[in-house]
Amino acid sequence: MAGTNSTNDKQLFTYEQAYKVDFDAATGTKIAVVVLMSLFFVYINCIMLFALRSKPAFHEAPRYILFGYMLFNDSVLLLVTTVMYAMSLALLHVAKAICLLLVLISSCTSQNAPLTLALMSLERYVAICLPLRHSTLATQRSTFIAIGVIWFLSSLNFVTDIIYEFIIDPNHLVKITFCTREKLFVTKWQADKAQGFIILYFVSVTLIIIFTYISIMITARSVSSNKNSAKKAHRTVLLHLIQLGLCLTSFLFSTIERMLYMMTGSSNSLFIHLRYLNFLIVLILPRCLSPLIYGLRDDAVRPLFKYYFCFTARRVKPATINVL
Repeated sequence: MAGTNSTNDKQLFTYEQAYKVDFDAATGTKIAVVVLMSLFFVYINCIMLFALRSKPAFHEAPRYILFGYMLFNDSVLLLVTTVMYAMSLALLHVAKAICLLLVLISSCTSQNAPLTLALMSLERYVAICLPLRHSTLATQRSTFIAIGVIWFLSSLNFVTDIIYEFIIDPNHLVKITFCTREKLFVTKWQADKAQGFIILYFVSVTLIIIFTYISIMITARSVSSNKNSAKKAHRTVLLHLIQLGLCLTSFLFSTIERMLYMMTGSSNSLFIHLRYLNFLIVLILPRCLSPLIYGLRDDAVRPLFKYYFCFTARRVKPATINVL
């Protein structure tokens, strides 16, 4: 009985390390949807980044520094996760060094996204609830330091795994492997540690979001001179909460996938379809919504984006931008 339980645990631990996918029209359509969606929104993000780079005022405002960093981070995440997803469908085996690099980038950028949104909410909290201290707390230097802290926190879990694997197997870089995050786990405690980090980040970001946005809504209503302004602030906060909620689910991607595998059991075809929906909705969709929610709704960014996106209408000059 103990041997059976150990075998079942091992299967659940390694369930997504290798699985056969029939490359048919449906699979080709899935790959095309993911690739085209990712490339289109990377293109949108690049236009917005170029728009932000075109105005020196955007380089100094912490709000737009964080927004630009979020666009860059989401673009890298979209590209890397799309490449890894296509590799998994093709059952492509690569050197562990390449897999480590891809997984490190995807893992860090995936966890960076909600942490960055939490940082953006803190910046808005200081701007709205502590306006007199905003110029001293939210500076260009402190913003870049905060981004560095985010990278440290997001990379800490995976870097410890890399160090541990180097210690037990110095020659692991030359090995060929099927590239997934779980395939790089050597022992089960590493998977448990990863889940612990996910829970810690999930709880921390959730608490930050709840605190900052409740405070912002209370302040916005108390200083509003009319109901229309309060309703507008409420709608903006609601849209931000939806985006933040979607990004927070990225922390639960592996957990959701494992639950789907346990529910479908041996139905490999059903699991693969559900895995695709999980990948599309939890990892890809939130990154695609970022420029729409944070960029096109911003009165300072929207005119510049339209100007550079509609490159055939260059006779129309963007309006003077005030980012304060």
